[in-house]
Amino acid sequence: MEKKVEQFWRTFCKKHNLGEDTKVDAWAFGASKEEANELADLVKRGIKTATTAAFFPENEMPSVGDWNIILDWNGNPVCVIQDKVVEVIPYNQISAEHAYHEGEGDRSYQYWREVHDQFFEAEFAESGQKFYPQAPMICEVFEKVD
Repeated sequence: MEKKVEQFWRTFCKKHNLGEDTKVDAWAFGASKEEANELADLVKRGIKTATTAAFFPENEMPSVGDWNIILDWNGNPVCVIQDKVVEVIPYNQISAEHAYHEGEGDRSYQYWREVHDQFFEAEFAESGQKFYPQAPMICEVFEKVD
């Protein structure tokens, strides 16, 4: 973890009476500078309170209670979130409510689906796989803490 992110986390831990050894991950949303910065801003403003990620068995599964530092594209800390709900759901069964809580575009299911179809098709292709409607997805609902 970069020094500026470590310092941000230490300050957060002191403010919220957490031990500095509390496990945290730091990451940015999206696959481009524009996406990363826009989505981080939506989280910071409390509009984006959910996210969806492809479930690849080789990746670590998040858990309720996990802490995450949301970064902008340049690796600057924007805010801290904590997972409140973590579920694995087939892509084609993700609800319009979940899509709304992702906070993107006009918050409609149609918008969410168009953007995420493209995103997951590219992500699966990068890993040498083909995206399919029943692909397992990690759906997280989180709370912005700071």
